[in-house]
This record gives sequence, structure tokens and C-alpha cells, in this order.
Amino acid sequence: MDPSAKLAAGVIVGPFSVVGPEVDIGPRTWIGPHVVLDGRVTIGAGNKVYSFTTIGLPPQDFKYKGEPTAVVIGDENVFREGCTVHRGTPKGGGLTRIGSHGFFMVGSHIAHDCQVGDHVMFTNHGTLAGHVEVGDHAVIGAFSAVHQFCRVGPHSYIGGGSMVSQDAVPYCITQGNHARCFGVNRIGMRRKGASAETIQAIDAAVRMLFRPGLTREQALDEIGRRWAGVPEVDLLVVFARSTRRGLAPIRLGAERGDGE
Repeated sequence: MDPSAKLAAGVIVGPFSVVGPEVDIGPRTWIGPHVVLDGRVTIGAGNKVYSFTTIGLPPQDFKYKGEPTAVVIGDENVFREGCTVHRGTPKGGGLTRIGSHGFFMVGSHIAHDCQVGDHVMFTNHGTLAGHVEVGDHAVIGAFSAVHQFCRVGPHSYIGGGSMVSQDAVPYCITQGNHARCFGVNRIGMRRKGASAETIQAIDAAVRMLFRPGLTREQALDEIGRRWAGVPEVDLLVVFARSTRRGLAPIRLGAERGDGE
């Protein structure tokens, strides 16, 4: 334990763990045994970090030369055994950020400059390359990998064993190698309290987004006219308009509603 590290009230650090000089840990956070926290790391309140997890180590980027970059983590997250979170790079903004109330299962990897939202779930060995954005309430399936600079939309569900090389559409199931959209995650939306009307609107909007014969802009314009004011559809439109790597294509047949 470096004497310069900052530990708030109620922090517990287990045996054989290493806490570096620039680490700031919020109240009620539990650090288990054999954990390494190093570099400019800020961890909020009520987190749990299990054995063999490392947070704040240098990025796996040949261009990184030891610049002062950081990791910032919110509140009430759980990092199970063997998770890795790397600090940012100067060209990527210098910051890897994780929100609050996330659950990161065994072997999850958050690479440099990733921006991860709230209430996410990474199942065993779900991994992100650098510069990935993950929206709130997204699920990354076991042994899945997300390509650098991709985005996983809010409420997305990435199926196990997937290789995501384009943006995963919000509210949808995306899976496979290379991953495709399998339609709206109706079950997941119902579990999170979405109304039948909201689910119907999202389903119709997603099917229109991938409708043959329409350009992406034509589809988005039509979606905006038909479902203006539905917050979930508005989010979908903003997400699709701002894509840089393109959207993961829909599987043939999924647009007819068999993607659940």
C-alpha cells in the first residue's frame, strides 16, 4: 500500500494486494486479495473487486510511452476474478471510464479509452478492444469480442461467442461471427419495464431501418416522422445517424420478427 494512496472510510483491502500512489478509492469499497491497482485510478463508492483483477495498468498500445492517463470507475460495480481495466492513451482522450452498477464476470477485459455506461453486464471473458463505447444496460455475452471504435448501443444484447465488428443497434440482439442483428430483444425490454407500445414501436423502427429498397437516411427520416417523440426510437435514430463503422447488418428473416 503506497502511503500516497487515498482510501475513504470503510475501504477494505485484502492481503497481497498492491495499491499504487495515484489510486483514490471511495467509501465502502472492498478490494479482495491479490488485486493490483496502479496508475491514476479513481474508484467510487461501494465497489467490490475480486482476486487477480488489475485496474489502471498501462494500455496494450505500442504508441503509449508512459503518459499520465487515467481510469475512472463509478459506484456499486462488481469485478469478479481476473478482470483487467487498462488506462487510456493520449490520442484516445487519456481516459478509460466505467459507470456505476456494472457486473463484470470472470476474465472481462476493458481496454484503453473505452467508455462504458451504467447497469452493464459482461459475462465471462467478454472483451472490448480500445476506444469502444458501451451504452447503459447493455449485455456483453461470454467469450465475445468487440472491435476497436465500435459502439454497443444502450440495452443491446451481444450473444455469447460473438465477434462484433460494426455498431450493435440499441435494444437489439446481436450475435455471431461476424455479428449480425437478430431483431429486437423483446424479452430483455419487458424485463426492464418497457411497455408493449414501446416494444412495438422499437420493433417496427428497427425493421424499417433495415428495409430493402431504402437508403439508411431515407429509413431514418421515415422513422423520425412516424415515431417522433418516442424516447427509445429517438435514441435509436441518433445512434444510427452517428455511426462511423456502420451498423451490424440484420440476419435475413430477423426483420420479420423472429429475432427474439
